[in-house]
Amino acid sequence: MPTHLDTSVRPRRSGRLRHFLLPTLVAAVAVAGVVVANAANSVRCSGQVPLRVAVAPAVQPVAQAVADGFEQEQNAVNGLCVRVKVVAEGSADVVQALPTRPIDPPALWIPDSSLWVSTATEADRRDQAGAPQLAQHESLASSPLVVVASPPRAAQLGLPRSPVSWQRFTDGSIPAVITDPLVNTEGVATLAVAQSMTPGAAAGVPPQALIAVLLRLRGGALDGVSNGFDAVRSNPDAAPVFTATEQSVVSFNVGAGGTKAVAVYPVEGTVLFDYPVVRVTTGSEPSGTEQAAAAFEKELRSARAMGLFSAAGFRDPQGTASATWGGKDGVSAATPTLRPAPNGTQVSGVLRAWNVIHLDGRTLAVVDVSGSMSATLPDGRSRIQVARDGALAGMSLMPDSTYVGLWAFSIQQAPPNDWAELVPLGPLGGKAGQISQRVALQQAAASLPGRVRGGTALYDTAFAAYETLRDGYDPSKVNTEVLITDGRNEKNGGLDLAGLLRTLRTQADPSRPVQIIGIGLGPDADMDALQQIAAATGGKAYQAGDAAAFRSVLFDALSRRPCATNNC
Repeated sequence: MPTHLDTSVRPRRSGRLRHFLLPTLVAAVAVAGVVVANAANSVRCSGQVPLRVAVAPAVQPVAQAVADGFEQEQNAVNGLCVRVKVVAEGSADVVQALPTRPIDPPALWIPDSSLWVSTATEADRRDQAGAPQLAQHESLASSPLVVVASPPRAAQLGLPRSPVSWQRFTDGSIPAVITDPLVNTEGVATLAVAQSMTPGAAAGVPPQALIAVLLRLRGGALDGVSNGFDAVRSNPDAAPVFTATEQSVVSFNVGAGGTKAVAVYPVEGTVLFDYPVVRVTTGSEPSGTEQAAAAFEKELRSARAMGLFSAAGFRDPQGTASATWGGKDGVSAATPTLRPAPNGTQVSGVLRAWNVIHLDGRTLAVVDVSGSMSATLPDGRSRIQVARDGALAGMSLMPDSTYVGLWAFSIQQAPPNDWAELVPLGPLGGKAGQISQRVALQQAAASLPGRVRGGTALYDTAFAAYETLRDGYDPSKVNTEVLITDGRNEKNGGLDLAGLLRTLRTQADPSRPVQIIGIGLGPDADMDALQQIAAATGGKAYQAGDAAAFRSVLFDALSRRPCATNNC
């Protein structure tokens, strides 16, 4: 059986999907398969049962042709005609809309990969009231992920004569790009393949080899595969190499006329897009919807529909190519080697890593250096050592465009203040005096254990850092305070918790969001206070009991996108 993608990660929305749609040839093929109703059929039913069907854009022409034939045959439920409305919607867009669009949800949904079904299920669990119920049924078709190149570019790179590997795609030896993985299955799948081929790293932090791959792919991410195919058509000599489905290559080449795209199958194998049928059930759906959905799904699985899928360049659900197009138009008829499907944890990790390296952030790390930070954690390392090493690991994930600053705090750490600015906010690729910002931060982080003394001045420091970020707010970046502490506020005078929360809420500006991420290190951290402080700014609080957990929660914190940026 073929290997399909599966994950439990919820993607964050950052744009609309743009896919290359099938040419009108498919519609012409469909017409030949339509059974036209005779006069007797025209009076078999009256009234309507509406059936909304949301499909991945590549599937839309086939689904519409099947719907046209279905309606012409006057299919009925309890004497009412079934009226099918096929709507092309990106899978990520459907996931985003399902929990929040109870008025007009689809009764059937055909995403391009099963990964979106588990993603949507997770999203619905967060909105139980009125959330639709999803039932995944068997796939209608499949298409492998391939590497796509224009003929001139393929010749320049020795493709397809030279053995092609994912390694060449990800190590920079091929000038390659991917589609934005937050909203495109092609991008998600490519990163999942890259992750599966990368040696593991310490718990909670992706390996440096994977981060290097993500950084290489970051700069040229496409909005959708249509952008890549447009470049093949308009400028084949300079068109980028990118990943897409084999079906999209067939579709493009049928209508290309001139320059056609070449599909390359990496030797390590690939993953299948599997196009499942998903029944979406809501409490408010019209009577007869269940029977209508079942009848239309049966038609989607008919021999006629399978012929339309095949003619459009899809493989069957097992990954077998049709003789109609197999081996023609730049694609291979052979069934490619299939790689093991990534699990939800793996995909979640790689997407969070993409968020970290893709976001242009402005992050101020504020580290507790009170006396208790010298206490050891279960792994034998001191709390300040764990904070130092985790901060350095987090910084290594970030691109040069990210702004990072570092403060240390304890009572009277730098009189009259309780905090010391060790490195001002600045771009990691810039200068801090005579040395680079990265080196300055590394040196300052190394000095943290030597600064441990005194009590915890949590509330005044948290607000001072918030003010610094707010006053220098950069709308092009995600502005975040990462507040790391092992204890509770011990300062007499100054802000108390109620005063801090009141001030944060008063000064919060949804159009200029500054979030505080609280990380409680060890069992003595005041998590109740951290949770309230974080919540007042739209942030989040975490607790970490050891070094591995600290790396993991810091990684998650750095990947957060505040909702006010419209990237949730």
